[in-house]
Amino acid sequence: MANPITIPAWQRPHWQPSDEEIVVQFYVFGQFEAVRAPSADYGSDGLPDGIELTSHHHAALRQWEGYPLKGSLGRMFKDDAPEAYKAALDAPQVLVVRGRIKDSHETGYLRDILGVLAGLLDIGGTAILDPQILTLFDAATWRRHYLVRDGAPIRNHLLILCDAEDDTGRNWIHSRGMRKFGRPDVSIRNVPDSDIDRAGMLCERLVDVQALGAHFSDGQPLDTGGEPGGLTAKLGGGEDDVDFNNTYVEFRWPD
Repeated sequence: MANPITIPAWQRPHWQPSDEEIVVQFYVFGQFEAVRAPSADYGSDGLPDGIELTSHHHAALRQWEGYPLKGSLGRMFKDDAPEAYKAALDAPQVLVVRGRIKDSHETGYLRDILGVLAGLLDIGGTAILDPQILTLFDAATWRRHYLVRDGAPIRNHLLILCDAEDDTGRNWIHSRGMRKFGRPDVSIRNVPDSDIDRAGMLCERLVDVQALGAHFSDGQPLDTGGEPGGLTAKLGGGEDDVDFNNTYVEFRWPD
């Protein structure tokens, strides 16, 4: 790629040492040249320790129980991004980038991983799947999303969803993807229709402050400056949690 954009790392001013782990996973589909991915062109030093890249024949990967392009998940990707889905499905090779690293005071690890992914697109990658945010990108869309001068905003690395809560007439605002930062996802329950925008903006602020290193403790009050009684953090979840595949910090919108 001519004149590639250097991916920056940012400091995490609220970071404190913890036992939390950063978890990443990406699938890169394509037919790859037998050369080293030009990740240095994007400011990357290569994959950090703890993150590995494995190569698979697509035909073999289709037999894997966790193959992401089949079942309801595959149908969702096909509906949401049909061109990316076709590019991924037709690709003869799949490279899987995944692993765990210790919590970090800055995001050089993320810059290095994204630089490798960008380099893989330059040598034959046609689509990238980020299962943590349930998104399948074709190569051009991934580049527009992440290869942003001065760095893609934190929001681009995450997914924020709004779902109706069963039989309550209220809504649930929640994030996915905070494992990339070694932090819980955010869950805001009991949100009325009239407050969806405000709760969504609050969710964005909370994921931002966590991506910058902040922690919430169980029972911690949150002063929103406008909600009577405020909100209180409740910690829960884990990697087996079906909604997040992660821990979460949850708040209940006041009645």
